[in-house]
Amino acid sequence: MDQGQAYRRPDRAREDHSAYLCRTVAIAGATVLAGFAAVMSLEGGQPWWIALLRALLLFATTFWLAWGAAQALLGLFAPRRPAPPRAADVSGATCAILVPIYNEDPPETFSRIAAMYQALQAHPEGRCFSFAILSDTRDAARGDEEERWFHYLLDQTGGAGRIFYRRRTSNAGRKAGNIQDFIETSGAAFDHVMILDADSIMAPGTMIEMLRRIEGDPQLGLLQSLPFTVFAHSRFARAMQFTTWMHSPAFARGLAVMQGRTGPFWGHNAIVRTRAFAECCGLPELPGRAPFGGHILSHDYVEAALLARGGWTVRLDEDLTGSFEEGPENVLDHAKRDRRWCQGNLQHVKLLGAQGLRPWSRYVFVQGILSYIAPLFWIGFLLASIAATATVRAPDYFPDENWPFPEFPATPASRTAEIAIGVIGLLVLPKLLVVLDACLRGRARGFGGSLSAVASTLSELLLSALLAPVLLMFQTRSVLQVLFGADGGWPASSRGDGTLDLRTAWQASNWITLWGVAVLCAAAFLAPGLVPWMLPVALPMIAAPMLIAWSSRRSASALFLVPPERDPDGVILARAGILADWLGEAPLHRGPDLPADRAPGMIPPAPHRHHA
Repeated sequence: MDQGQAYRRPDRAREDHSAYLCRTVAIAGATVLAGFAAVMSLEGGQPWWIALLRALLLFATTFWLAWGAAQALLGLFAPRRPAPPRAADVSGATCAILVPIYNEDPPETFSRIAAMYQALQAHPEGRCFSFAILSDTRDAARGDEEERWFHYLLDQTGGAGRIFYRRRTSNAGRKAGNIQDFIETSGAAFDHVMILDADSIMAPGTMIEMLRRIEGDPQLGLLQSLPFTVFAHSRFARAMQFTTWMHSPAFARGLAVMQGRTGPFWGHNAIVRTRAFAECCGLPELPGRAPFGGHILSHDYVEAALLARGGWTVRLDEDLTGSFEEGPENVLDHAKRDRRWCQGNLQHVKLLGAQGLRPWSRYVFVQGILSYIAPLFWIGFLLASIAATATVRAPDYFPDENWPFPEFPATPASRTAEIAIGVIGLLVLPKLLVVLDACLRGRARGFGGSLSAVASTLSELLLSALLAPVLLMFQTRSVLQVLFGADGGWPASSRGDGTLDLRTAWQASNWITLWGVAVLCAAAFLAPGLVPWMLPVALPMIAAPMLIAWSSRRSASALFLVPPERDPDGVILARAGILADWLGEAPLHRGPDLPADRAPGMIPPAPHRHHA
């Protein structure tokens, strides 16, 4: 960046016409499909109040599902966006790569930093980057361990003066507060910050390309990459990993063309202009007590909205490859993480009326809220369908006395079956179209070929169908906990082997089994005609402990092959080698004190650049 160039506050970015068109098409399509489903549910001679309730619940549920399908279709068929501007020379730019950690395993986390740091040194632009490890660890013993491993990291990489560590005395604001603390104390030394998670790893070419793009567009405040899951081992994790590699690019591209310059921030694997973040993204504490008050948990969406309000462009570039993260290895870890996301998204209710937000930002908040309360609507629709079938009047098969043949009118049970088929179509069709597109374009080669890609997609759909009722119940419980005032806090993430035995799975999910039995019994007693259509929901609920335990075990199948398993990125291979070496030569003690310039601490601010 030219330090002598006068800074000009960017004008409020105007959304391009293509983004408006894509939004209109997606919203209109989802509304039409949801309305059609709601009208279908009105038939069948049910009491008017149950019919109205079913229609409203089904409209909300179908709109959410149709919205996701529209996003995938836009990703497949929308015109390609123009190439983003990029700077040819970034030698004058500075970027701090922030790695917030909270009770993480030090060698696991620091080996990723070592791999990225060493990979960057092979590029001239690597001198633009520094690393800042921002610890919020509360346990003193773990904090001491982090410091020992930090010194070991410096010894192994020679990164003194380019890799820094600090541990906060207070973790006020959690991750958002951790990053804000860095921006306020040390952000002035850097033009940009690249925010990672403890389990993130990025290829050097991707980091340099992101720096070129944000340097090339003076109105760009935040650039989000598309992270791909790596290092999955269990059946559950490998299925989720496969779907991120196969299907996420299409969904992400659909999201990108709709959101335009008011794009998303997912909290990690993104680069941010420091001045923009400092000016716009100070987060307030929400009024009231947790779970709706206090620190904002899902801070990333809020920060994206605040940047857009400040006139900065927030963009998702789904074409950026080489951006990786790890995912949960079992359903319980997934549900624990999802509980925090649930509370954070529901907190956004208090932000819908915030002054100056873009209309699209408010709509994104609504979508996030709907993504968590939609399961309640679906459960409500199923229960209302049981009630409708139980209270429906006996059909008249001979309404015309002059006509000798019977007529079979639609009933709530038959309509529910038709609607269930439509819902399955909304869930399945986009993924089938994505894998078909991958086969036609040759992308399926990275997944073992077309046959393997199709087989993996079908297997993932089957596993998702089995686990969907279980995950729906966990999500429903999370929503109810928040609504009844339970604060889930910010639990530390679980890493490593996530294998669960049946006893652990039973203790965590026996309540789902009991609900599955109750729902099936209620349907059999009140609405026998619905029983066949309730089985795909009730049976997985009854078998929840077995599904959770089975899906947590290491996968030995050839299914779910993804490109990095055939052709791993160099930084992934480097990290695996570094971690193996480190665990064979662990620093059991700190050893002699290091010189002052090697001691942990943050870079002091540099006022000659700009103030944060």
